[in-house]
Amino acid sequence: MPRIETTPELVRGTYEKVRQNLEIVRRRLGRPLTYAEKILLGHLDDPEDQELTPGDSYLALRPDRVAMQDATAQMALLQFISSGRDETAVPSSVHCDHLIQAYEGADEDMETARVTNREVYDFLRSASARYGIGFWGPGAGIIHQVVLEKYAYPGGMMIGTDSHTPNAGGLGMFACGVGGADAVDVMAGFPWEVLYPKLVGVRLTGELSGWSAPKDVILKVCELLTVKGGTNRVVEYFGPGTRSLSCTGKATITNMGAELGATTSIFPYDERMELYLKSTEREALADLANEFADLLGPDPEVANEPDGFFDEIIEIDLSTLEPHIVGPHTPDLARPVSKMESDVKENGYPATLTSCLIGSCTNSSYEDLSRAADVARQASARGVKAKTRLWCTPGSEQVHKTIRRDGQLDALEEVGAIVLANACGPCIGQWRRDDIEKGVPNSILTSFNRNFPKRNDGNPETLAFISSPEICVAYALAGTLAFNPLTDEIEAADGSRFKLDPPAPAPDVPEQGFVTSHEGYLAPPDDPGDVQVEISPESERLAFLEPFTPWNGQDFEQLPLLLKAKGKCTTDHISMAGPWLRFRGHLDRISDNMYIGAINAFTGKAGEGLDQLSDETGISFPKIARHYKAEGLHWVVVGDENYGEGSSREHAAMEPRHLGCAAVIARSFARIAETNLKKQGVLALTFVDPADYEKVGEQTRISITGLTELAEDRPLQAILHQPDGSTHTFPVAHSLNDDQIGWFKAGSALNVLRD
Repeated sequence: MPRIETTPELVRGTYEKVRQNLEIVRRRLGRPLTYAEKILLGHLDDPEDQELTPGDSYLALRPDRVAMQDATAQMALLQFISSGRDETAVPSSVHCDHLIQAYEGADEDMETARVTNREVYDFLRSASARYGIGFWGPGAGIIHQVVLEKYAYPGGMMIGTDSHTPNAGGLGMFACGVGGADAVDVMAGFPWEVLYPKLVGVRLTGELSGWSAPKDVILKVCELLTVKGGTNRVVEYFGPGTRSLSCTGKATITNMGAELGATTSIFPYDERMELYLKSTEREALADLANEFADLLGPDPEVANEPDGFFDEIIEIDLSTLEPHIVGPHTPDLARPVSKMESDVKENGYPATLTSCLIGSCTNSSYEDLSRAADVARQASARGVKAKTRLWCTPGSEQVHKTIRRDGQLDALEEVGAIVLANACGPCIGQWRRDDIEKGVPNSILTSFNRNFPKRNDGNPETLAFISSPEICVAYALAGTLAFNPLTDEIEAADGSRFKLDPPAPAPDVPEQGFVTSHEGYLAPPDDPGDVQVEISPESERLAFLEPFTPWNGQDFEQLPLLLKAKGKCTTDHISMAGPWLRFRGHLDRISDNMYIGAINAFTGKAGEGLDQLSDETGISFPKIARHYKAEGLHWVVVGDENYGEGSSREHAAMEPRHLGCAAVIARSFARIAETNLKKQGVLALTFVDPADYEKVGEQTRISITGLTELAEDRPLQAILHQPDGSTHTFPVAHSLNDDQIGWFKAGSALNVLRD
């Protein structure tokens, strides 16, 4: 078997260190602890002197490992190379899952990916070998599923350069999505710094039954908390209902905690996790978890009287939870399936489904696909095929081989499903569609996690809805959103009508065990110093990084406004994925997509605005920014609520920095986006009075003063200079601490690390 770094010795070391740290923390706090607190505070770099004020203190933590997917790993590794370090300080891995385009099917798409992405794969493979990083090649599986199968363990702490890293919370791990600069810090041997999150408790009672699935739990939580409700908070699940959910079902729930903006989501250790560990060749880790079980759940006082330990508590009775569908355009617009038909009529959604898609990192487990296959078998027994295109993405080669052996793939293919590569594919915009032209309104239903406009297929008029895999298959058989699988009938091949039965309960793990696979894995070599990492100077896809320039010591005076964004300005709006993924290793080339999805508050159009120097309108934001940069000017962006919601991609901070952004002033920020801006030396500022957002005009110039006295908890001043000569001065807040102020002055966190 290949060398996998999560050894019993490593895990025992984690538990012993957590126990040692918690002795200090308990003495200081003098109270019982929730499970999330145990793992978070058990990984403190300095438990004796660390300030411990939730929502205010910045914690210095020591994660146990780092995971990177191929799209974000490129920039993370380029930054690590720039740091001058010789090897990673903690176990790390790279997973090639984002660059494989979904088009024809698994075999054809994999062959195309190996050819078109050879340069990037060679770079990632060689850089991984050079710096002691485990490498999972294309086809091995989606990062989060492979991590769950091979690396995750209860009580560990992991950061990953993908926002859905909290998937590992389903196995009791404190796993957080971060930008590449945070990953570089940890790989270089420095602590990870994060705002001490507050706690949301979700108490689960009862058991799921019928059509209801773990996916419905997180869809309900998204409805209750909204996409901002988890910002700088950890969502901790507890209560008797947690034990009724499989390990992979828990992972579905924690995975989509990213849609809440949560720092992470986590479940306590139980026998369902033990079963999963033992079924994935980690029996020794299960034995260790049982030995240290007191660390792997909340203290009894928390379970019995939770009100005093969480900032907010949500109660969900699994026994009464109805299957849900969310969307379009946001994951918190939810309704039970019984209301879908009326919502279609009321809102004018296209009722006919053009595609249904199951799988992704969120819902591609053995259990998920077994339940979906049960629905498909019911249809096949009556001669029914899917009435729309049905696509299936297995999460890993291990799952793929197992469901091929056990017949689930055959059942899905029998109703018309096309099996895609073990990769992200349509979930992150890697979907080549021939059936719908861009601009044509249409509806799709997925078991994915995100559904922003243009997210899946690049078409702003595609309305993406999200549900569980089994509900997706049921709707694919009906072909319409105006359908309720709990009550409505489908026409059989002989003209009779029948109602689908709820899918039969599926086992957590296969009765015959998984078909174990390490396909595509390359362990770090014993002599990494002999490996050469080379990038062609002519490459359009990869380029070594040049350091950002340090702050010049002066206030920012009368900088032009590049963009005032209206409504959602997610990382997809700031730095799109899809076809742009191919340039993730070339900062200048990918900067041509900067803000091309952002909505201009003055025109309502996406991706274009006013060039204040030429007075031309309708110019793309990258072109305007390059013009300002060529003239030696920095510029400012103004954002709305929850700026930077979505993916962890630090390109959404690096591209603006590269093209001259000095500051982003927003009503509020998503956690990772704010951190990424700080890391790259861009001021992330918030309106003290959100109404000041309205005073920013299209031709406004903006000054930011007080920078020479920049200090923690001291607001800066913004001055709006209007074309008529008038000005408006107002305070803007920041959350910079002393170390982060150092990043700004040095030009970036990497500049500090490099020194």
